[in-house]
Amino acid sequence: MERDELMQAVEAMIFASGRPVSTETLSEILDVDTNEVESAIEALRQMLIERKSGIQIIKVNDTYQLATLEKFYSYICKLLDNRPKPTLSQAALEVLSIVAYNQNTTRAEIEKIRGVSSDSALNKLLEYSLVEEAGKMNAPGRPMMYRTTEEFLKMFGYTSLKDLPELPTIKEALDEEDGQITIEKNVEEN
Repeated sequence: MERDELMQAVEAMIFASGRPVSTETLSEILDVDTNEVESAIEALRQMLIERKSGIQIIKVNDTYQLATLEKFYSYICKLLDNRPKPTLSQAALEVLSIVAYNQNTTRAEIEKIRGVSSDSALNKLLEYSLVEEAGKMNAPGRPMMYRTTEEFLKMFGYTSLKDLPELPTIKEALDEEDGQITIEKNVEEN
């Protein structure tokens, strides 16, 4: 298969799928090496950038998906159904950060860290598909465990959980002027 035809086929397949697709899947269907598929995806990504397209290819974990540029979100939202972008309360952001840094964590572990009930915030995150159930823990009572989703990665612009900012060490936290570290301080630093 010629390079241009391969790029067209990859673009068509990623577009038609409407969901993240792995290079292995594309390679298998097109009957070409995964390196050729990855090269075609990179060339297609560069072509979209050079063309100043309203769409882009994003990487989510080890998969690729076509997505619109973030700056057009408000227009697309109006076009589709006027749904506002999900807004997350401070409590929901705290719970989300706990789950992001502690995959497969339970509600009790979240509440132990926060010191307050997290039912409402956790339910809102489940509703927005930012976290999902990850199975039951093999412990008395078999509590449900939670982890972040690919929707979380897409919403916050991460390709994988490895891209999350590093948490400050306890020494760094104690060196802070007031002895406390807040989410706002971490966001400003990163």
